[in-house]
Parts: sequence; structure tokens; C-alpha cells
Amino acid sequence: MAECGRKALSLLEAARSRYESLQISDDVFGESGDDSSDNPFYSTSGDSDSDNYIAEVGEEDQQQPQHHHHHHQKRGDKEGSGHRGGSGGGGGPPGALSRSQAEEEGWTETLQDVTVPPFKETYGPAQKMTSSATALDFFQLFVPDNCIQNMVTQTNMYAKKFQERFGSDEGWRPVTTKEMKAFLGFVTSTSVQRCESVLSIWSSGFFSNQSIALKMSQARFEKILKYFHIVAFRPSQGSNQGLYKIQPFLDSLQQSFSCTFRPSQTQVLHEPLIDEDPVFITTCTERELRKRKKRKFSLWVRQCTSTGFICQISVHLKEGTDCLATLKNKPQLHSLVAKQLCQNISGKNTIIFTGPSITSLGLFTEFSKQDIYCCGLLSTRKSDCTGLPQNMLVCSSTPAQRGQSRVMMKGSMSLISWYNKGHFRFLTNAYPPTKQGIIIKRKSGEITCPLAVEAFAAHLSYICKYDDKYSKYFIFHKPNKTWQQVFWLSVSIAINNAYILYKMSEAYTVKRYSRAQFGERLVRELLDLDDCSPTL
Repeated sequence: MAECGRKALSLLEAARSRYESLQISDDVFGESGDDSSDNPFYSTSGDSDSDNYIAEVGEEDQQQPQHHHHHHQKRGDKEGSGHRGGSGGGGGPPGALSRSQAEEEGWTETLQDVTVPPFKETYGPAQKMTSSATALDFFQLFVPDNCIQNMVTQTNMYAKKFQERFGSDEGWRPVTTKEMKAFLGFVTSTSVQRCESVLSIWSSGFFSNQSIALKMSQARFEKILKYFHIVAFRPSQGSNQGLYKIQPFLDSLQQSFSCTFRPSQTQVLHEPLIDEDPVFITTCTERELRKRKKRKFSLWVRQCTSTGFICQISVHLKEGTDCLATLKNKPQLHSLVAKQLCQNISGKNTIIFTGPSITSLGLFTEFSKQDIYCCGLLSTRKSDCTGLPQNMLVCSSTPAQRGQSRVMMKGSMSLISWYNKGHFRFLTNAYPPTKQGIIIKRKSGEITCPLAVEAFAAHLSYICKYDDKYSKYFIFHKPNKTWQQVFWLSVSIAINNAYILYKMSEAYTVKRYSRAQFGERLVRELLDLDDCSPTL
């Protein structure tokens, strides 16, 4: 038993050493204790969620062709007797090249070193905050007073127009800036109290909160909620008509993200975890679940893998004539999203990690011309495999050994096929294929892999860990209107970014608030309560 303990400790120490060598910082977003352990890819058990991001891709060649694909299949399943495509046939994904075509296009098994030029920026906060800075100070880096004042103006304009059309509302009076801040505070409190209905604050039930309920009556809150608007009237023209009620706020938020923080060299493009609260899903009745409206938008982000700071967001409607969903070709849609998210980082030698829906040779080649380097996971079902050698995308008839890999190159681009209970394929021009990495698991020990595989797993696992924590603190208020859903989700992202800046500032050395405490303090400051000390 003691020998096993010493072996596990030595593996963990080795993992931490390699973790630091990849220049991934401590979890700035996390709390103290077990939740803020080192990179989960290294320090968790065999059932860790950090493996799940790439598990589904590895399962593709474990499934027999005659069966339907299941979203979650046990990773321990052995490969089916029939492999997709075989070793020499033409059953590869659309656009893949035959062996002779691949040779003509310049793909070769002769490997060469790849070097990424030095990063041209230092990452971190762009402005220094004093040790006396409050939670509201950090939040207002993203939602300043002029933004709140605009909400006041637009809400009053909408209320006036609404009443001119449908009749006067005797209980209504124009909202003030102080009331709008309190309104934001009440809704934000649902991220701290974890209650879905903000009206629970004034109830006598479990989620009632008398300490803040006295700041505004429920009737007044409901009036503001009824008329709340960011843009009261539809503009005559605009690039994103479907989101016109929220677009000015998104533009302002994006500009503030860019001005307040410089991300590290390594960043990831992905869809963050924004679905329903899992506790609600498991406890609600079937009727309640049917009443929930399916989310009508998708949100993509560019996120710093060293801190978790979300640098850019991109929102797209799933319905409507002006939405990206009108592009029936999903790889084309995801490629367009990726270009939008990376339009401000060209020329900086940034390394971008991507999931299967974005990864493609065409996109990576285009990015390389802008000094943006990439490392992405490939899927024969989800990725655009145009221009890639077919023999690298299908399973060989010869059984592979764990940790075994094959690599082909075209210029500086490497296509990697690596085996670990399934075949995983990566496309990258950010890491040399000649260098080896190690994935360290507590149960399995060391598993050799190309350096690109280790880097991808480490950085993506960090983001998965961030998302696990982020999902605990999103605003639980569930409006029916899509633009309001986008607004409160964006505010949630702003609060999380504010907390990251707080933890990187001198203010954190004075009072070391957890994320929950920071959220409660922000609520009390928005409500302008005398005692703003968190109770959590």
C-alpha cells in the first residue's frame, strides 16, 4: 500500500512538472481546496470529465458500421470488427485524398521540425486596479455607468411607446439609474442563491432573501422587468437584425473585453457550457421539462487557456432569415465563426486550439498566413476533411498499440493519428511532430504521445475545468425572449471575467473572496446596501 502511494505521488509530481512546462498558469478562476487542483487532465481519476472532450472522437472507430452512433459509449469497448473505410478502400470521409493524390499534394511521412515564433505580447490585465477596488469597480470595467444609463433611457422610451399603443399603466413611473442598478443586482443574485425565479427573493420559501428584498418592492421590480430594454426600437438598417435589441450591448462588452485584458499565447475556440442547470433537469417533472423552450441561439467564445478569461464572444441565432443557420454546410458555418473570433489576433503568433467542428486544413492554412497557429482535434464525422490523406483517417487492419502514433506532413502542417483505446487524430502547425510528450494518468501511468497531443489535452482540460466551475455561477433567471437570454448570459460572462481580473489584482491580496463571495458582494454593491460584506 505504501509503495502504491509513493508511486502515485511521484506520478503526480512528474505531471505537475510537465504541466508547468506547458506554461499553463494556476487556475485563476478556481476556489481554494480540491476544486482548484492542478490541471484535471493529470490529477483526476480514470473517470475524469477531462477525458470526455475527446472521448467521443476516439469512439468513432470503435463502433461497428451497422449500428447507430450513440453519443456516449463506454470508452472501454473494443474496436468493432468492421472499421470505417478499411485500410485500402475508398470509404474515407468526403474530400479526403487517395494515397497518390496525397503524394501529389505534398503529403509525406518525412518529418521536420516546426518552430512557432515568440509571442509578441505579455498577457494579463491591461490596467492596474488599486487594492481598494470593489467588486462593482471590476464589474463596471465591462458594464460602466454610461451603459447602465442607456438601459434606463431605452427602458423608459419603450415603456412610453408601449403605453401609447396599449393604454396607460398607472403603476408605472420612469426608472432611475439607481433602480436599474438594483434591478441588475436582483437578477444577478440568482447566480449566488442558485434559484431559477428571481421573484423567489420576495417569497416566504427556501430562496427568499429578506436582506435584499426590502430594497425594492416586488411590484416595482416586475414593472421594470416588464419594460426592460437595451434597444427600444428596431433600427432601419443593421448587420444583425435578429439581435438588434442586444447588439449595442454586445459590441460594448466586446470592446471592454479587448481593452481590459491581454490573453496569453494559447487560446481556445469553443462553445461554453450554457445549458440548463443539471440539478433542475434531474428534479423537474416531465411536464415542466416540456414547457422549457429550446435555446434559439448558439454562443461561441475565444478563451485564454492560461486564465479562463473569455476574450471574445460570438452569438448566432439558430432561426431566422439573417442567421448563420441559413448556411446549410456546418463546416462552412463554424469556419465563419472561427474567422470572426480571430479577426483581432492576426500577426501576434497566437496558438489556437479547436474542436472537431472547426478543425480543417483550409481554415488552418488561411490562419497560418495571418501568423495564427493552430492545433485541432479531427473527427471523420464532424470535421471538414478536404485535402487530408485518406489513409490517415481510416483504421488500419493491423491492431494498434496504446501510445502508438503515425504522422504525415505537408509543409509545416502535421496530421497525427494517435491510439489510446481508440484512434485520435489531430491537425497542427503549432507543435513539431518530431517531439514526444507524455500523458500521465494516476491509474495507467505514462502514455507516450506526440507533443501536440499532450498540449491539446492539457489546455482543453483546463478549459473543461473552467466550464465546470463557470456553470455554477451563471445567472439562473430564465426569460422567454431570446435577446434577454443572450443579455443575462453575457452579463454572467462579464462577472466571471471581472472575478478573474480581481484575482489578478492587488485587491485580492487584501480580501481573498471566493467566486461565490465576490458574486454576493457585487449584488449588495449594485443594491447600494450599507453592509456589503459577503455572508457566504
